[in-house]
Amino acid sequence: MTVAMARRVVVGDIHGHYQGLMDLMALLNLQPADQIYFLGDLIDRGPDSAKVVEFVKTNHYPALMGNHEEMMVSALMDNQPALLQMWLQAGGRETLTSYSSNQLLWDHADWFKTLPTHLDLGNYWLVHAGVHPELPLETQTSQEFCWIRQEFHQMATPYFGSKVIIVGHTMTFTFPGVNPGQIVQGAGWLGIDTGAYHHQSGWLTALDIVAQQVYQVNIHSHHSRICPLADLLVCLNPQTKQNLKGVSTKDILPKRLFNVVYE
Repeated sequence: MTVAMARRVVVGDIHGHYQGLMDLMALLNLQPADQIYFLGDLIDRGPDSAKVVEFVKTNHYPALMGNHEEMMVSALMDNQPALLQMWLQAGGRETLTSYSSNQLLWDHADWFKTLPTHLDLGNYWLVHAGVHPELPLETQTSQEFCWIRQEFHQMATPYFGSKVIIVGHTMTFTFPGVNPGQIVQGAGWLGIDTGAYHHQSGWLTALDIVAQQVYQVNIHSHHSRICPLADLLVCLNPQTKQNLKGVSTKDILPKRLFNVVYE
């Protein structure tokens, strides 16, 4: 009898789509030995951010700080109207609407402050956005880990050598030649944010790094699929730049608007 290997599953940006997350969890059908990790951006834009966060939090699933979690914490705790307004315009309004009580909102904000910015899994290294290729790891902060785009995407050599970085943050279909639902591969990194919330995609992705298997559900069409990573993988040229046609400016936020210091 063949014993299935325990899975290590990494989930991309959910952005408040609780039903999509439930559909993905049903597709995954996690077993007790399986492990699951969330790359951040649990919240904003979708209708059910509070339910998404409560599900991940109460199940004690490991999750990373994303730029949208950082925005929410900063907007609520820094007492700067400009930061609050920017967060509301970036999907925070939908998040606020999803909360039935202020107590739950603040409980979740406090939990966000405890989230790590990265997680080392041995052969894989998880982070929401990426790393700056020219800076030592110990000097980097959430400004890089939660917000970076171009410098990371265009690095020509792997940052860690043989260790693969897995990121969300940047929707894969915004790279030229990449279709909605496909996963991108750069120099030593994989991008699995397939744009669950976006009208051009709808795909929510989970990657089993043990079996190299992809699990996806589409929030718009309600289709689902399980397939080898190789079937969906697109290798990027390091000089490739994003194609932002059809992507609004509020989808691609500048990385230095928010600077949160946690006590």
